Amino acid sequence: MKVRSFFAGLIVAAFAAPVLANGLPVKAADGVLTGSNGMTLYTFDKDVAGTGKSVCNGPCAVNWPPLVAEAGASASGDYTIITRDDGAKQWAYKGKPLYFWVKDKSPGDKTGEGVNGVWQLAKP
Repeated sequence: MKVRSFFAGLIVAAFAAPVLANGLPVKAADGVLTGSNGMTLYTFDKDVAGTGKSVCNGPCAVNWPPLVAEAGASASGDYTIITRDDGAKQWAYKGKPLYFWVKDKSPGDKTGEGVNGVWQLAKP
């Protein structure tokens, strides 16, 4: 179990995005939201907007790493920061937590759209 947590932590750290000039780690590109690393962001239909909660935890978060909010990050406009079950901070857009998809390999990939009928491209 500790090994799984260790690797989950590495995956989350790999998808943490630095803050852009606008103070946020998110930008719009080709009609979708991306992390500052250019990787596509997604929302999960099972997350209820406005609850401040992510229901994608454990193995789900290994496949769908959250967009981590670094310590000291400050939300603004439609962007908020939620606290995950493990205590980590995650960015949300219009109340919906934001995630990457581990099967997207390059900036611009959008292979997570529609996975299991519950994963959607995050759109501005």
